[in-house]
Amino acid sequence: MMELLAAVDADTTAAAADAAANAAGSKLHIGLAALGSALGVGLVGMKAAEATGRNPGAAGDIRTQAIIFAALAEGIVFIAIFLA
Repeated sequence: MMELLAAVDADTTAAAADAAANAAGSKLHIGLAALGSALGVGLVGMKAAEATGRNPGAAGDIRTQAIIFAALAEGIVFIAIFLA
């Protein structure tokens, strides 16, 4: 009886360790996606401001494209959260 309980306890401990490793991997996955997305949105904003400074007449078109690309960059985080 004690061997059976020890085997069940070892299996439970191994399963808990695997779950903890998966949770840590998921958090790392989401964190890296958020970091990449933040860098992407920052670069989009920087380049949009630079392009608007060079060509103020196209500010509306540049703003529209910047918003679209920033939304696509943010979508990566939502996909990472969904897959985690």
